[in-house]
Amino acid sequence: MKAHILFVCLGNICRSPMAEAVMRHQVEQAHLADRIEVDSAGTGDWHLGHPPHEGTRKLLDQHQISHQGMKARLVAESDFESFDYIVCLDTKNLRDVRELLEKAGIEESGAKLFTFMELLPDRGIADVPDPYYDGNFPFVFELVDSGCKELLKRIQADMKFV
Repeated sequence: MKAHILFVCLGNICRSPMAEAVMRHQVEQAHLADRIEVDSAGTGDWHLGHPPHEGTRKLLDQHQISHQGMKARLVAESDFESFDYIVCLDTKNLRDVRELLEKAGIEESGAKLFTFMELLPDRGIADVPDPYYDGNFPFVFELVDSGCKELLKRIQADMKFV
């Protein structure tokens, strides 16, 4: 059995691709790439087909984390059936994803749907800030790195493999 994770942000060029790349890296480091698949998507269509933002790529390169082949895409109805964990980078994205579920007439998705910062309750913030607007990619990376570690622990516990 495989776990499938989808990270969701607004444009799918800053936060969610950063989370996707970091999580993939952590999964590989834990030798679980055959058990856990990771993807990302956005709720807005402004950057479809574009690679991650330069700030995201630069930070991932600094940490020697691959972002090869990543391109922005929209959340699709099929994602609600394909993914076990849908992790929204902020509360607005969570509302948008819930609205997509409602519009699609999907009353109950098998996916666990939650915000990224629920993984880091001690941080005292509800949302991962969007570095597209403030340029603070290092802070976002710190949150993403810590949160992905917590998510990996949660998935390992859920799937009963360590």
